[in-house]
Amino acid sequence: MESCPSIKNILLLDSEGKRVAAKYYSGDWPTNSAKEAFEKAVFTKTQKTNARTEAEIGMFENNIVVYKFVQDLHFFVTGGEDENELILATVLQGFFDAVGLLLRGNVEKKEALENLDLILLCLDEIVDGGIILETDANVIAGKVASNSIDAGAPLSEQTISQALATAREHLTRSLLK
Repeated sequence: MESCPSIKNILLLDSEGKRVAAKYYSGDWPTNSAKEAFEKAVFTKTQKTNARTEAEIGMFENNIVVYKFVQDLHFFVTGGEDENELILATVLQGFFDAVGLLLRGNVEKKEALENLDLILLCLDEIVDGGIILETDANVIAGKVASNSIDAGAPLSEQTISQALATAREHLTRSLLK
């Protein structure tokens, strides 16, 4: 029986290979120094490629790495060597497009750092524990936008959708207690 497709990590690096945002979902890189070494190595291997118009796929340390560059940001999605490249590419495209929507088309390092909370929420909406949850950029950006509203605001000052999101959050919390 085939297992569910899984992601090992999602990386967002700058044009120098430094981490902007990263989420690791496997134990392949147990220490922070191992994670940084992987990021530096994968950046070095891919920096001379032209992955600006569409995603590129490569094998690296027995992993499939799908990547795409825009401005001074480099997007990477890593999966195991047995993963389907098209699924990894779909996750990458969903992440890439959702970040573009959340940053209002201004996809560059400065803007990404100013909105790092939205990017990290975006990662949480796409993958949980290595399992792919969502790849549609509009759905991802919508969920992130609804999560980033001020839940502490009085209900009278919230829109209907914000109030429903707040009510759903409170209901979920009460059920999980």
